[in-house]
Amino acid sequence: MSERNSRVELARVGRAAALSLLAGTVGGAAVLAGEAFVARNRRYAQPELGLALRATVGRLGAPPLRLVLLGDAAALGVGVAHFDDTVGGQLANLLTEGPTGRRVHLSSVGVSGSRSTDLATQVARALLGERPDVAVILIGAHDATTLRRPSDTAAYLGGAVRRLCDAGVEVVVGTCPDLGAVRAIAPPLRQVVGWAGRRTARAQTVAVLEAGGTVVDLAAETGPVFRADSATLCHDGFHPSADGYRVWAHALLPAVVAAASVSSSPH
Repeated sequence: MSERNSRVELARVGRAAALSLLAGTVGGAAVLAGEAFVARNRRYAQPELGLALRATVGRLGAPPLRLVLLGDAAALGVGVAHFDDTVGGQLANLLTEGPTGRRVHLSSVGVSGSRSTDLATQVARALLGERPDVAVILIGAHDATTLRRPSDTAAYLGGAVRRLCDAGVEVVVGTCPDLGAVRAIAPPLRQVVGWAGRRTARAQTVAVLEAGGTVVDLAAETGPVFRADSATLCHDGFHPSADGYRVWAHALLPAVVAAASVSSSPH
């Protein structure tokens, strides 16, 4: 083959490769767009109006602990129908156990569908009346699924943590969970959302630590369980089930116990 023919052949191969790449890119984008449309239009679990946003659990005479939850649907327990199955209810019940158990006064100011930009209002509500001892923030899933810039969302979260800490509240943040484990979103969009969730969680960690809070990496600590066991998700394949919230509660417990000890110690 002559040098000229070789150049022509190489150019033809290059054009074919470029067209194939373009077609693959367009086709991939179309698949992602279709999956995003399906995911947006699924029927998801809604908050149970009968769930108590305020409850007291534990024996009379036990040291009191005022615990407030902030954040998105997880802070309300969307996906379950009973208080004891929510992450707050399970966490409160765990805190009452043993000889050092506490009498937990639990409340939630979380709002389903919240993003980090909504935390400022929730912090104001959490600080109304008697000051909480410990605040648990569960946020990030909706920031990641809507592909918000991690640095921006983390800045809002850091601001919320700082306000609570300045008010004398110990803060524990459960960072964005493993979105690569949800069944409501099909691959390959699930992988994209999982990647966005990991970026969000990394930015959250830096912001929370700088603001004086404690971080629990929910994706690292509980993601493998959610990936292995579909029963950790409720019927919609997105929100946790009672089993899923139990996994989260046990992951959060050591940090909350440590925060409660700090809040009750003399300053």
